[in-house]
Amino acid sequence: MRNRILALAALGVALGAPIAAQPQTGITVGRAPVVVDGGPTIAVEQRPAFRDYVVEQRVPAFRIPDRVVVGATLPESGVTYYDVPQRFGATTYRYTVVNGETVLVEPRSRRIVEVLD
Repeated sequence: MRNRILALAALGVALGAPIAAQPQTGITVGRAPVVVDGGPTIAVEQRPAFRDYVVEQRVPAFRIPDRVVVGATLPESGVTYYDVPQRFGATTYRYTVVNGETVLVEPRSRRIVEVLD
């Protein structure tokens, strides 16, 4: 009886160990993977105050020929990016005004992550 228990325990460890030791690959079978961006955006309830802040700062608007949409990349030169004040939440993004719309931008890639309406 004792040998059976030890054999079952050893079998359980042998079967469980390779699964537990495998690194996570980030691939999920059966569902689309979740994409997480660099940082949180401005909370919905903070957006009206943030829009007022941008107007008060008189941030110059830049014109680009393309549409202003999430995922678009802004030009390498000619656009100035500004830090989002702490009172609107901790974020790694910067903001600017493009074609009359305030946008949050990932600073390294210059990719628009949110258009604030």
